Amino acid sequence: MKKKLLLLEDDIALNETVIDYFESLGYNITPVYNGNSALDAIYENNFDLLLLDVNVPDMNGFEILKSVREQNVTTPAIFITSLNSMTDVENGYDSGCDDYIRKPFALKELKLRVETILKREFFHQNSSKIQIDTNIYYDTNSDLLIIDNDEIQLNNKDAKLLKLFLQNKDNLVTHETIYSTLWEYDEEISESALRTYIKNLRKHLGKEKIVSIKKLGYRFTTK
Repeated sequence: MKKKLLLLEDDIALNETVIDYFESLGYNITPVYNGNSALDAIYENNFDLLLLDVNVPDMNGFEILKSVREQNVTTPAIFITSLNSMTDVENGYDSGCDDYIRKPFALKELKLRVETILKREFFHQNSSKIQIDTNIYYDTNSDLLIIDNDEIQLNNKDAKLLKLFLQNKDNLVTHETIYSTLWEYDEEISESALRTYIKNLRKHLGKEKIVSIKKLGYRFTTK
């Protein structure tokens, strides 16, 4: 599945250069040129990463990210800016960014920063424990499922599958995405094994939490 990036950059030439480069790498990248358009795009789409210039029309990148963080948008973000004072760097991190790159920059350096962030599993969590239900928590560090204070150690594949669902709550997760996440390139994909992992999670979380979407995949529901 192609990773979706948002690029806020009002320099049209730089915007097009970054788009061409990341599209050639297989990314799906959406360009915007001002703060209001960026906010609209963030609320209307599920991006994997935000690339935000700071000095742009309408509202600056710091204000945009602070605003969406206040609305519990945890999408990781990299600021792209010509600002270089320590105060500017502090403002960037205070508003909730994950990284900061100064202009001018090499496209390959931006690529490496993007790849590093996208390898992480969860963003802007105050704790390693994620609440799944009133009495169910999942500890992303230890792969422990905690139900009514009882700890259940998940095996590797069950844990990978639950993390994938928690990263895509209430969204369709296709069979292809699950296969590419759970199995390494040199491992043989097993549909029957996947059904077992689904069954294992349903046993702990309740069947209603993981909805099967016929021929497409599954949806982890928080409703």
